[in-house]
Amino acid sequence: MILIISTCSEPMHEMEFVKPIEKILKEKNKLFKTIHYSKLHNSNIEKTSKIIICGTSLKDNKFLKDIKKFEFIKNYNKTILGICAGHQIISLIFGAKLKKQTEIGHYFEFFDEPFLSLEGEHEVYHLHNNYTTLPKDFIKFTKSKIPQAIKHKEKQIYGVLFHPEVRNKKLIEEFIKI
Repeated sequence: MILIISTCSEPMHEMEFVKPIEKILKEKNKLFKTIHYSKLHNSNIEKTSKIIICGTSLKDNKFLKDIKKFEFIKNYNKTILGICAGHQIISLIFGAKLKKQTEIGHYFEFFDEPFLSLEGEHEVYHLHNNYTTLPKDFIKFTKSKIPQAIKHKEKQIYGVLFHPEVRNKKLIEEFIKI
């Protein structure tokens, strides 16, 4: 089962950031469960085959105050994808620093190497006020100064600062195949 973790402090925001992920998994006939990060327990985590940590709205940074809820990521030995807020969470758990930079809209990113189906130049959708430095033991896959797509050197932990549920659904489809 794939665990989808919502980082939205407003339930209505899940319509934009969680429901599109659920729709992709339904279309691919994947079994999943969605839970808000504040209700996470070890029993939820142990039953999973992989985890997707969704993004949230532009000014919703409440998850940053609860970052310790995500400490389990360090010892999770299955596959994780962090999207925007999820990318920030993964990076912070692995020691990166949070920085301010607003990016809203469609941007072109160049992927140096294949990253979950993306290679070369792709249009991606950004919606964030923060980014993180590259965490230790992670590889950056984009040419941009800000780490937009990262992967742990040894574990199957991925993060994207952009929102693949908007323009790059194939990335999520590739992730669920791993």
